[in-house]
Amino acid sequence: MLIFNSRDKNYKSIISALATDEQCKLRITVPRDCKCSSATLVVTKEGDGECAAYYGMFWAGMCGDDYEYWELHFSATTPGLYFYHFELDTPWGKSFIMNVGNGKGDFSADSNEFQQTVYDKNFKTPDFIKGGIIYQIFPDRFFNSKTKKDNVPANRVMRNWDDEPYWRQEDMKDGIWNNDYFGGDLKGIERKLSYISDLGVSCIYLNPIFEAHSNHRYDTADYEKIDSLLGSEDDLKHLCTVARERYGISIILDGVFSHTGCDSKYFNMYNRYNTVGAYNSKESPYYSWYKFIDYPDNYQAWWGIRLLPEIAEEDQGYRDYICGENGILRKWMRCGISGWRLDVADELPDIFLDDLRKAVKAENENAIIIGEVWEDATNKFAYGSRRRYLLGEQLDSVMNYPFANAILDFVRYGNGDRFFNSIMSIIENYPPQVLNSLMNHIGTHDTMRAITRLAGPDCQGKDRDWQHKNNTLSSYDYLKGVSMMKMASLIQFTLPGVPSIYYGDEVGMQGMKDPFNRAAMQWKNQNKILLKWYQRLGQIRRGTQAFIDGEFIPVYCENSAIAYERANHTGSVLVAVNNNNEEVKILVGDSWNNSYCYFDYKCENGIITLPPHRYTMLSK
Repeated sequence: MLIFNSRDKNYKSIISALATDEQCKLRITVPRDCKCSSATLVVTKEGDGECAAYYGMFWAGMCGDDYEYWELHFSATTPGLYFYHFELDTPWGKSFIMNVGNGKGDFSADSNEFQQTVYDKNFKTPDFIKGGIIYQIFPDRFFNSKTKKDNVPANRVMRNWDDEPYWRQEDMKDGIWNNDYFGGDLKGIERKLSYISDLGVSCIYLNPIFEAHSNHRYDTADYEKIDSLLGSEDDLKHLCTVARERYGISIILDGVFSHTGCDSKYFNMYNRYNTVGAYNSKESPYYSWYKFIDYPDNYQAWWGIRLLPEIAEEDQGYRDYICGENGILRKWMRCGISGWRLDVADELPDIFLDDLRKAVKAENENAIIIGEVWEDATNKFAYGSRRRYLLGEQLDSVMNYPFANAILDFVRYGNGDRFFNSIMSIIENYPPQVLNSLMNHIGTHDTMRAITRLAGPDCQGKDRDWQHKNNTLSSYDYLKGVSMMKMASLIQFTLPGVPSIYYGDEVGMQGMKDPFNRAAMQWKNQNKILLKWYQRLGQIRRGTQAFIDGEFIPVYCENSAIAYERANHTGSVLVAVNNNNEEVKILVGDSWNNSYCYFDYKCENGIITLPPHRYTMLSK
């Protein structure tokens, strides 16, 4: 018998972060032969030093002949990160119940403590994102409307749509990287809204669209302008209006606020702009924005890349420029966007994130703020302090890399225990309103294409020449990859949070890391089988209320076979997956016998029989 399990409601009544003042019942099961005379919950709030709080537990009765229950109700009045364990008084001294892994508590004096996140009870996240689907677009590579563009810089290299992105140094014009463009634009996105809508998409996330001098546009040159190759401010307004009114689709933009380009009106290293940039003079209005070490050529740059001088986000002038009443955030929100994805949010200081949230919510309380954080965002430690992204004063959501890794690793390697541990760790630590808003991708512009990661060789540590040689899967591996993509996307679309499709994944686009994962959208020779699969998943998801806020309940796990349920007051959905090489019988219970079956395999006598590498989904 388990002594404690923080992921089981028999031991912990709320399996998630707690709101301030919310009561949570904790129970431990103690062997009678311990002769326990008292039990104590010991809690330490991070930031309070070594000062622990001790809460006496009460004896709550017998559990069979050999065990007894000790219980209490716990709550906290202030947001923060709390850590706890249990202590027992016995005739032999104190015994400690610690976290020995997977949420389980056992007798140990040197294991980890349990984490309890506590968020502000007034914390709300936007409802429009929940239960929907996100579609991520790299603007230069999605669709070219062939509309004439004005004031496009002359040094840009325009490519044919089916060309391979430049990846060799000798291909770069004048030695400039990321200077090849395929001409995707905002009008092109608007013309493909019907295609996007057919996937069930409710929100489009655009990689940066502001003026910049690279195809990725993470080197912002002017926050106040749309890049001329993408279109105009009016084009953005029209896209937002048509997407919202005709298709019910919201638009969110990428905010890059930790650095700018050196070739920008703010830094102006190359004197492209008719401004006095920080590089030009210490009298520049932008001088205090940057972190000069030895003026002007020695300055802090993002990850040491000199093209990307770092911003001092604490600077009042910069914060006013971005977050002020008529600042950059609110300017573009007034064009109709519904929120922001924040590039490298873990590199933005708290004072900036606090101001950013105030500005965004003052303009539109229903706008969303999604941060790029690759780890568990509740216990992220960066720049000398524990971050407080999800306690109610900063982010609404994050890009959910832990789920992405859990899905892809399970589909490729088949470890069900590891999959459930990864999923439950996030569920346990995150506020529920954040959990239901998470951006659940399995691939982005920063990672290998999902099908390549699933069915191709590992490119970790490999150079671009090796990646190019291995960029295209063999016919066998591609067919295997399509099958694996179906399994991965089924899981992705049914976990808590909001599935996010990286443009082209739905038609089987392949690619190693940047720039191979950023090829132009494949409008010809699409994998129609995979596309129909994604369209079907979109229909199921958008028509099922349990995916909005349904509780996640593990049902079965053995080797590479898993089953889980999503349930709320409207009904329940069961997902069962067999990633083994042989048939598996999955015990799920007789209540699923007469349930509706979306795919081929039903429940009979409480058992779902799945052939190798197959899956099903039931609802009741």
